[in-house]
Parts: sequence; structure tokens; C-alpha cells
Amino acid sequence: MNADIDGPVWVPTLPPSFEQLLAPNLQPIPLLPAIALLLATAYTIGAIRLWMQGRRWSVIRTICFLIGCTLLAVVTGAGIEGYGYELFSVFMFQQLTLMMVVPPLLILGSPGTLLLRATPHGGLGRTTLRVALGALRSPAARLAVHPATVIPLAALSYLGLYLTGAADVLLRTWIGHVGLEIAFLCIGILVATPLISADPLPRRTSFVFRVVDTFAEMQIHAILGLVLMLTHTPIIPFFATIPESWNIDPAIDQSAAGILAWTYGELPLLIILIVTLSRWERRDTRQATTMQALNDAELDEYNEYLRRLSPDTTQPTPTHSDGASSASAPPEARPHSKAQHE
Repeated sequence: MNADIDGPVWVPTLPPSFEQLLAPNLQPIPLLPAIALLLATAYTIGAIRLWMQGRRWSVIRTICFLIGCTLLAVVTGAGIEGYGYELFSVFMFQQLTLMMVVPPLLILGSPGTLLLRATPHGGLGRTTLRVALGALRSPAARLAVHPATVIPLAALSYLGLYLTGAADVLLRTWIGHVGLEIAFLCIGILVATPLISADPLPRRTSFVFRVVDTFAEMQIHAILGLVLMLTHTPIIPFFATIPESWNIDPAIDQSAAGILAWTYGELPLLIILIVTLSRWERRDTRQATTMQALNDAELDEYNEYLRRLSPDTTQPTPTHSDGASSASAPPEARPHSKAQHE
């Protein structure tokens, strides 16, 4: 058992089970559950404020955000948190949830848009809006959501953390453990925001880079999963001291962590990829329809202009039996059909 963890930590003694993992065993300092509760409360107040003013706000967005807050509280506040100090597979589940599941749910709630709509425009609210808009338009914000930033961050949070020995050092202290969880959540938000956010952003990532970003992250998960599954000795010494009474082999537990990285971690990315490709196709279809409508309107205007150039606008242009225009009208003054124009 990892009894040498530095800091206020509750460590379980019973073997892991579904009931024990979900039991409400809060840590002595439940920092992340408190953050989840604060976020859910602030969001709910904002949504209720809009509804009381008779302004529309999506119930679906609200549900998504509150589910994300609930998952954040459970994965860091229930027994899962304690078992994350003992089992690599549980800690990997926590990391993947904090990076791949919670952030998309929070982002789908459009908290930035809610902040702009629900915050009062006077007093402290005015200051809050100025700070929020200033941060949104800052060069740091543009850099934070750039693919050149988010892809290396995703690689460091997986490969860099576990293959360099950094995890073994950080996980031995309460500050390091909780600091990693906060970092996972923040990196997950930075990675997912350019891909799915409908909020105002300092820059919009093209669909090409969104697809490249998603594929790159999928490869990172696959590489980490293979390394963990194919390595038969513990990569993280911190997770090599599982209580003997639990009858869990550290190598098997590490392999389970690799399976989670390759399956549970890939599924959200696959969904994001499908949604991204669907949005890309709809965007191109709308643009093509708009351009066709503009071309048709320009052609109609051009044909009308040619009709006004005709010597006699009161009489219809004579046509031959085959529908062709009479030769009396000059070729340059004959109306063009859309098929000819194209």
C-alpha cells in the first residue's frame, strides 16, 4: 500500500469493487468536487437569470454542462479518487474522463456564451465582461487554442508523463496528484475547444486542422496503449506496490490501463471526428448552394440587361420553329440561358 504519500490523502483498504469505487468517500480536501459544485451553481444561476427575463437558453446545453460537472465531482470525489492512488488502471480512467469526457460536455454547454448573455452590464458585471473579453482577445488565448499548442500538450500529458518518470514523482504527493488532475482538465478543455466549441473564440481552427488534430490525438492514445499492454514490468514504480490482499498483479493492472487508453480514450475522439466531418460537409454544401444562388442571380441580371439593349422591348423576340432566336437580334444582345452561361 502507498502509505508514504505526502499530504492529506484517504487511501482505501478494501479491495476495489463497483460499490467501493462509487462510494461517497471524499478526500480530506475535496478541491475538485468543490470546483465542480461552484461551476454547476454559477451556470445554473446564469441560466435561471435568462429564463426569468424571458430570454431563451437551451435546456440541452444546460444538461450537458451539469452532467460534465457531475462526472467531475464523482471521478474526483467518490471512492475512485482513493483507488487512483493505488491502481494504475483507476488513475488512467480518471485521466481519460477528465481529459476526454468532462471537457466536451462542459464545452457543449457554451459557458462563454452564457457568461456574455447573463452577466449584468453594470457594476461588477461590467468589469467581469471587460476582463472576459480582454482575455478572449489576448495573444495568449490565440496561442492556447492553436493546433501547434494543443497537440504537444496532449502528447506531454500521456507519453511525456508516463515515459519520462514524471508521473512517479508527482503521484507521491497530494499536491502532485491533484495538480495532475487539474492539468488534465485544463488540457482537455484546451484540446476540445477548437474542435467543438460554439462559443466566441480568439481564432477559428479550420476543418483540416481539426481532422489532423483528432487523428494525432488518436495516435497518441494508440501508442500509449500499446506500450502499456506490451510492457510486462511496471512503468510507474508508484503503482507497483498494490496491497497483497487485493490479489491484483501490477502488470495486469498496467495492461488494463493500456486497454483503457486505447478504447475508452479513443471513443470520444472518434465521435468528435465524425461530428467534425459532418459539419465540414454541411458547411461545404451551404457554401455551394449560396454560390449557385448568387451565380443564378447575376445571370438573371445580365439577361435582363441584354433584353433592355434590344431595339424593340415591346415585342417578343421572333423565334424559329426549333426555339432558336431570330438572327435579327445581334448575338451579343441575345439573352443567355443558365446552361449556356455555365
